[in-house]
Amino acid sequence: MSKQHVLEKGSDQQVEQVQREDLAHNLSARIQNPLHGIPKATLLQQVDDFVERNGLAEHADAFRKGALIAQSPGDFEDLAELNADEKNWIRMEKTHKWKNPFAMYFTVILCSVGEWDQTGSNGANLSFGEALGLPTGEGHPDASKNEWIIGFINAAPYIASAGLGCWLCDPVNNWLGRRGAIFISAVFCLFPVIGQGLAQTWVQLAICRLLLGIGMGMKASSIPIFAAENTPASIRGGLVMSWQLWTAFGILLGTAANLVFYNVGKNAWRLQLGSAFVPAIPLLIGVYFCPESPRWLMKKARYTQAWASFNRLRNTPLQAARDMYSVHCQLEIERKIIGEGSFFSRFVELFTTPRLRRATLASGVVMLAQQMCGINIIAFYSSSVFSSAGYSNRDALLCSFGFGLTQFIFAFPAVWTIDTFGRRNLLLFTFPNMAWTLLAAGLCFLIPEGSAARVPLIALFIFMFSCFYAPGEGPVPFTYSAEVFPISHREVGMAWAVSVCLGFAAVLSITWPRMSTAMTSVGAFGFYAGLNVTAMVLIFFLCPETKQRTLEELDYVFAVPMSKHASYQLHNSLPYFIQRYIFRNKNAVLKPLYDFDEVEGRHQGGYTEEKRDLA
Repeated sequence: MSKQHVLEKGSDQQVEQVQREDLAHNLSARIQNPLHGIPKATLLQQVDDFVERNGLAEHADAFRKGALIAQSPGDFEDLAELNADEKNWIRMEKTHKWKNPFAMYFTVILCSVGEWDQTGSNGANLSFGEALGLPTGEGHPDASKNEWIIGFINAAPYIASAGLGCWLCDPVNNWLGRRGAIFISAVFCLFPVIGQGLAQTWVQLAICRLLLGIGMGMKASSIPIFAAENTPASIRGGLVMSWQLWTAFGILLGTAANLVFYNVGKNAWRLQLGSAFVPAIPLLIGVYFCPESPRWLMKKARYTQAWASFNRLRNTPLQAARDMYSVHCQLEIERKIIGEGSFFSRFVELFTTPRLRRATLASGVVMLAQQMCGINIIAFYSSSVFSSAGYSNRDALLCSFGFGLTQFIFAFPAVWTIDTFGRRNLLLFTFPNMAWTLLAAGLCFLIPEGSAARVPLIALFIFMFSCFYAPGEGPVPFTYSAEVFPISHREVGMAWAVSVCLGFAAVLSITWPRMSTAMTSVGAFGFYAGLNVTAMVLIFFLCPETKQRTLEELDYVFAVPMSKHASYQLHNSLPYFIQRYIFRNKNAVLKPLYDFDEVEGRHQGGYTEEKRDLA
């Protein structure tokens, strides 16, 4: 065989070995495109085989054009196969990136709007303890024990979520798809919530909240994946973070419900807890009007259904064909290299396969950081915090409503900044600001109780803390964790990430009533301020950026060894930041860690130097 022939054809075995190594140890930090370097005639033949094999032959023209765009995305203007209208649609992905079909926006908003599960307990904390025989007044002989019981009742949904609900995401998604899993989660978020309002003992209330946790865990694990798989890379962050936007809206509605019902008598806590059934109803009904995730359908080899789904989620068949063929090619690589296996083998691989282990670590860090920052002190107990600061029950609920309002309003900037400023940069900007505002709120408890400034200052710094949380650690963790795992391990990976988040939410919820008494509010708030600084350091070294990269390209981002990433942050990124923003050196230059040339289409046709070396 001639050398020229080897150059043209390449060696599939050797190229596959390069891909295998890159998905384990991507030392070059090159983000590869599975189609890059394939000769045009070969690529078109592969496309023809693909459409013929999967019952899509009538759409062969769209797939041929789509594959050529996917091979070299930055050079689509030079493709003679595309007409002016087709080029305009591709161009608009940059110039009008928010112009997308109604079905995509309906899917994301509907599935995110159901997050209103917890804030009822915030206001109910002021009265359900006494109503169910759990007094915590100073001097009561069982006050300490009752504080732990109330903490357990508040934590019950998170215990069930972390222990069972999150982990049901994988098998239920596997059997029923994304929509089926969301439907089942909505059932558990409907009937147990009604049961909360009808509970006659604290044990009954705890059981209802444990059942609610099953739905919460499955929903929190499934919806971000569903949204991430249905949205284009350029706006994926802004749309997936709508989960947090509507979580913030749910907190706002929940605090409003707490305020509305607080003065209706001894059963106020029942209405406050039971009101959360409302958003589960549209979720239960509306989810089957959404298109199923095309990536999940392709994982199940249901390509004709995936094609129909992609067409509902993209503006044109050309864009649908491009995205579908790109996903198919990366799925083939993942199947050869990572495989699928059983639930237990996939779980073990989260910690043993290098590419997966890095995603597991990074997602675990951002999820843990959501509890380390202390936000759920306020989300679960703000009414109690404001009450201990000196407010009446009514005023405490009003301040809690203000907290919910700031959460919702300040979540909006992240819709635009998460895909431009980036996930990682949002976290690194907001964490130090959360640290000092939380510390300041705690120190304000030292102001004498008779001072007119004490309570307003505590409220001010808590609101400021909420303003920094809402566009940073609020939307990023669920968006980030839904992105970082390959489709073969996405459900079990997301289950891991959400269980970390909700598991530590349970720890926070259980410990806060006793902690705030034993350490005082000053010590407890100061403790969480310190954890904010710790979380910022972990994120700086262990969390790669994911903005505007396709889910398939992230395979190569997370194939870069974490030691290489951490070393780059220490020796390149940190010195650049100091030079540029502290010493104001405008000539400072930051050398990029990743090489995106290949996926951005800056090399036309032919084999890369790496493949030439193989030949």
